[in-house]
Amino acid sequence: MKKVKVVEIGPRDGFQNVKEFIPTETKLRIIDQLMAAGFQKIQITSFVSPKAIPQLRDCRQVVEHCLAKYPKNKLFALVPNFTGARLAVEAGLTEISPVLSLSESHNMNNVKRTVAQSIEEMKKIRQAFPDVKITQDIATAFGCPFEGEMPVEALVELVGKLHVLGIRAFTLCDTVGLAYPTLVEKVFRTVKKAFPSDEFNVHIHDTRNMGILNSYVALQNGADSVQSAVGGLGGCPFAPGASGNTSTEDLVYMLNKCGYDTEIDFAALLKTAKYVHSVIDGNFSGHQINIPEKPCVIRQV
Repeated sequence: MKKVKVVEIGPRDGFQNVKEFIPTETKLRIIDQLMAAGFQKIQITSFVSPKAIPQLRDCRQVVEHCLAKYPKNKLFALVPNFTGARLAVEAGLTEISPVLSLSESHNMNNVKRTVAQSIEEMKKIRQAFPDVKITQDIATAFGCPFEGEMPVEALVELVGKLHVLGIRAFTLCDTVGLAYPTLVEKVFRTVKKAFPSDEFNVHIHDTRNMGILNSYVALQNGADSVQSAVGGLGGCPFAPGASGNTSTEDLVYMLNKCGYDTEIDFAALLKTAKYVHSVIDGNFSGHQINIPEKPCVIRQV
């Protein structure tokens, strides 16, 4: 049975777009349940300005609690800039995910910089924190809400510039769900051929109901891990049209049925998804929470 890495990003990408503040205790309870279900790697928050995303203003408290409780698990956070990176490292994290966009338009909307300026920021982060693992998020890697489908050649060029800085791990993000299977196949085959020793992960949104399919195609074409959010909760606050993430429970169900070993307890995961749905008022794309746990009995007339 082939093992596959499913990385849970709900506590960051799922929570960030929820308008009403989720109590820190509730966030930690959800993370506890995800840990109990078997997740080894979770993106637990983002060190972003509270003015930009008030929902994650408790980022340091979440990180310090989780590091103390789960010292052996891989915990990481998204950071938009050098300040975020510094705060994440000061909180004790040993892996961070800085974000920049392939699209100039989205990069300006998301982090208020040109792509060139973001690359310079990445250079500062890499030099300042040489012992921290950097997994570079590349937003709009497949398509942009402002510029449309992005050229694969442009992605290869951007990865090359980051590779020169010493970055060897990347997450290719379908920020608004514009990807489709043949594009995903082309992108992963191209980047894996150009940078065979680098790590490439995938993060797909489910805007057009192709999240699971695109994630599966990415895995079939060399993706090192796939990211998803419990319940399919989430969306990008700086990308018009971005709906929910790919649902973790839907993805794990599919992978289990296709013979992959996710090391995730599906029953525990589904219970967590239902809990999240019951306590958070947000956008959910998951389907499993609405399926009866026991098969329906057909009554004979």
